[in-house]
Amino acid sequence: MDWKSYVDSFTLDVHYTEPTTTEQLDEAEKKLNVKLPTKLSNLLKQTNGIYDQFNCPYVWSTNKIIEDNLFFRNFEDYKNLYMPFDHLLFFSDSGCGDLFGFSILNGQVQTDAIFVWNHETDSRNWIASSLEAFLKGWITGGISI
Repeated sequence: MDWKSYVDSFTLDVHYTEPTTTEQLDEAEKKLNVKLPTKLSNLLKQTNGIYDQFNCPYVWSTNKIIEDNLFFRNFEDYKNLYMPFDHLLFFSDSGCGDLFGFSILNGQVQTDAIFVWNHETDSRNWIASSLEAFLKGWITGGISI
């Protein structure tokens, strides 16, 4: 899939960055102990993040995916406050503390579906059937939290 053309088909208010490298994707999989979803990997190979006009990410860079997932999985204070995060692979955020991610089990993505983690209630809810549906809905306002 040509991710830039897909996103450009419903908005022109985004910008893209240089593609990630195979080495960065391998590093992400190794550090996070998960096989990245094919759709997310392909998107990152075309652009290492999708950003709005204010430089807020719709999709994080590979480095931010690594950093934020490791933070949420390992931050000691969160271990007594929230359920474990090792079953989610976050790749985006709402800008208000909630995060979007894929469900993972034993290092594998379980479904194409996207879930939202609510930082106030610690709930984890289905929000979109696929990365395509998430991007279109989130960018155009069809998805809200």
